[in-house]
Amino acid sequence: MSSANATETVKAEARANEATDKEAREKVDKLNAADSLVFQTEKQIKEYGDKIPDDKKTTIEAAAEKLKEAHKSQDIAAIDTAMAELNAAWTAASEDIYKSQAAGEQQQPGGDGAGQQTAGKADDVTDVPYEEVK
Repeated sequence: MSSANATETVKAEARANEATDKEAREKVDKLNAADSLVFQTEKQIKEYGDKIPDDKKTTIEAAAEKLKEAHKSQDIAAIDTAMAELNAAWTAASEDIYKSQAAGEQQQPGGDGAGQQTAGKADDVTDVPYEEVK
């Protein structure tokens, strides 16, 4: 009978701590997401930095720095705000990145559209013999 009482006590404690555990997990998940976003931002700035206009690059870097500070202080509300700002900055800059990449493809040798014809040849399909195994 005492083991049943102990089990009930453990279950009651688990229920009592459920909200605290959930809150702690959400905080850890938010901190991990912020850390990941900062890492990805730094990587993407290195990769695409020359394709992003300086004003948008400055906005991204400022938002990333704000996110780093919020992460360091573990302020969840500030993390949410900074993540939203950083995502908005990347959305604005991504249009310029795509435009820059598209312009680069058009500037390849034979800028008269020959590059586009070459790309189409990669889609050629060749039938090959096969054997169906049952």
